[in-house]
Amino acid sequence: MNEFRELAFFIYLCCISKQNNERIMKKTAMKMMTLAAFLVVLTACSTDSPYDDYTNYYNPGTEGGFPGGGTTPSGEGSATAGSGELLSYQVAIDKTTAEPTSTVAAFYPEAADDVSTQTFSKQVTIDMANPMAKTENGVEITISGDSIIANHDKNEGICYVVSGTTSNGMLYIDGKTNFMLNLNGANITCTKGTAIDIQSKMAAYLVLTGSNTLTDGTTDDHKSALYSKGKLLISGTGSLDINATYNNGIHSKSYVLVEKGVNLYVNAANHGIKGTDAIINGGIINVETAGNGAKGINCDNDVTINGGRTTILCTGNGEWDTEDLETKAPACIACDSIMTIKGGEIYAMATGSGGKGLKADWEAYISGGKMRIITTGGLYYSNGSTENHNYTGNTDNLDDNYTSSPKGIKIGTKNVHGVLQISGGDIMVRTTGNNAEGIESKGTLEMTDGTVMISAHDDGINSSGDLTLSGGTLVTVGTNNDGIDANGNMYLKGGTLIAMGAGGAEAGIDINEQKKLYISGTKIFGIGGRVDGSLGSTTQGIVTLTGSVSANATVTISNGSTTLASFAMPPYSYNNGAILISAPGMQSGTSYTLSLGSSTQSVTATNTISSMGGGFPGGGGRPW
Repeated sequence: MNEFRELAFFIYLCCISKQNNERIMKKTAMKMMTLAAFLVVLTACSTDSPYDDYTNYYNPGTEGGFPGGGTTPSGEGSATAGSGELLSYQVAIDKTTAEPTSTVAAFYPEAADDVSTQTFSKQVTIDMANPMAKTENGVEITISGDSIIANHDKNEGICYVVSGTTSNGMLYIDGKTNFMLNLNGANITCTKGTAIDIQSKMAAYLVLTGSNTLTDGTTDDHKSALYSKGKLLISGTGSLDINATYNNGIHSKSYVLVEKGVNLYVNAANHGIKGTDAIINGGIINVETAGNGAKGINCDNDVTINGGRTTILCTGNGEWDTEDLETKAPACIACDSIMTIKGGEIYAMATGSGGKGLKADWEAYISGGKMRIITTGGLYYSNGSTENHNYTGNTDNLDDNYTSSPKGIKIGTKNVHGVLQISGGDIMVRTTGNNAEGIESKGTLEMTDGTVMISAHDDGINSSGDLTLSGGTLVTVGTNNDGIDANGNMYLKGGTLIAMGAGGAEAGIDINEQKKLYISGTKIFGIGGRVDGSLGSTTQGIVTLTGSVSANATVTISNGSTTLASFAMPPYSYNNGAILISAPGMQSGTSYTLSLGSSTQSVTATNTISSMGGGFPGGGGRPW
């Protein structure tokens, strides 16, 4: 068995390496990870496995919650929604509001991707309303039916300037060197297929001037309204509206990069923007998708957002993937590897079954920016022949491949543990559909700074592995489940935590019964149907009691004239809840003044967590 353990651990380490920039490597890694999980199961008969902490990542269905210590359930709390920004903000297409000013440096995968470093001085003019066959600056322009074909071959420094309107035409570009495509008042409708088809594998610098539109057709099979075989680098001060009636809006076989100043709108039947990677350094980007399983931005590798204002509305539902034999769901922004958000504004809303706001299969790093995320769809179920867009039945015995839950932010997959690190930003997440969690990491979750506020139908925030809070402010509400739920250990080292769970068996703060809570610096207010727990250690006193709080009220814990902690309640009133409070400076055996809004009482801290509340211990992270 030792050999099996060592092989499983080796495969696991291979799988989490960051050599995942190629899609084939990731698919292989996922297969290896599945084998690793199988080998770990083979060692389960041993009680001394040194790899228990790793297998926890692949055990997201483990029943969680603090152990009840055999206490008899004694009461339940109940929450009522009030009013506040967390419950009222909206997401809507906005083409006119100026993009935010960002101090985050632009990112370029290659230095030459910065259009300001390039010179394209050889202009070739193309009038879509009156196309003409010609040779200009070494570029051959030919006409074939309704198509204009431009080939610059090996000529350097070519800048195509395209203008004019056509109700039935297509622009086809090929060449063996980098080039610039300046859309200057171009309005291209193709009744058959792609409006602009760039077959050159070299870099295409797309510069927008004035107002431009592209509309594709539905007759011929094609990938998108705007297609490029090479990287697509979008800049300029103009606008581009893309109406993709057949498939994707923009599709690049390399990466797509958007610069500050661009005003881009995409309405697509399938994915809005598709590429190996997406880099948003700025711009006003609006995307609407309606297809089942469609993504607003969909990348095979990474997504990087440094600035701009990105708004995405996804209205499609989940669907059955006949190739992978599993459910797949829509998402506003999705990538198969790493998501990095440093600045800008993101507004995302998914209304269909299983819909997600942000989704990364491997890792996510959020260090800045403003985010407002909404999902309203329910749990999607399909076994390939029967489907349900708002499944409310018991999922305990269902194959994981048959369900897809809505999430505000999801990092990791059913087979790959994720890494989510939040070190800044202003984030709000609201989910209202059945089984919809606010934020989920399929592995570890760490927050060191920033402000995160969540109102979720299911768990507010959930991690399959360890969860660490060492800075920032985290306010999380699970209206039908736990406020915060960790299937690994929970480390509260700093910052402020306000967690509100549902009544009965649900808790404000919930930890896997085989794991522990470690408190060493966080200001904590938790309220829910119960408080009970396995405390690893604490450096500060803890108070548990039953009480009520009003929506948006202020809760304080004081020692004489010194306020040790002040908490601004989320927009929910809670009646007769089980409360846990702790703050740095509190000591066991010392009495403090607790103010729950207008109600004040004396409480005495201990260094333990007293079990109290109603129901049985709640569940851990979901497997979907």
